[in-house]
Amino acid sequence: MTIKSFLKLFILVDIVIVIICLIFYDNNWLINSQISFVTSLIITLGTYLSYKNNVQKNIQNEMIPSDADMIDKMDDPYDLYSSDVNEEVIEHPTKEQILEANKPIKQKHFTNLKKSILSYASFYRIGGYVTLIIGFFYLVNNHLFDVWAYLFGFTIVPISVLLASFKK
Repeated sequence: MTIKSFLKLFILVDIVIVIICLIFYDNNWLINSQISFVTSLIITLGTYLSYKNNVQKNIQNEMIPSDADMIDKMDDPYDLYSSDVNEEVIEHPTKEQILEANKPIKQKHFTNLKKSILSYASFYRIGGYVTLIIGFFYLVNNHLFDVWAYLFGFTIVPISVLLASFKK
C-alpha cells in the first residue's frame, strides 16, 4: 500500500473514532484521542520516511548487494552446492584454505551503528517525538489529560494497519 492509501485509511478510522467520542464520551476524550492520534501518526510516518530515505541512500551508494545473496556467499564461499557445479573430483583443502574458511567474519559494527543512528535521529522522527511531548504537556497543564482516552488515540494507527493487512 502507498502512503496515500494508508492516510485515507487512517482518516477513515479516525472519523469513526471522532463519531464514537462525540456520541459516547465528552470533549476531553475527543481532544485526548486526537492529540495522541496525530502525534502517533507523525511518529509512524516519520519512521517510515527516515527508513525509506536510508534505503534509497544505500541503493544509490550501491551498498546493497544486487548480484548474489550475501548469506549464500557466507554459507557456501566456494559455490559447492549450486546447481551449476560440474561433477569434478574435489581435492582435499589445503591448510591455508582451512585457515581462511575458519577466520571470523569481519563485521562492521561502527558502520552499522552510524547508519542506525542516522535513521533513528532523523528530523522526521525527532519532530514526531517533540510534538508528542508538546501535546502531552499541553493536556496536562490545562487539566485535560485523560489516560484512557490518550492511550485509545494511540491505538488508531495500529488498528488501521491491521485493517489494511486484512484488506489485502
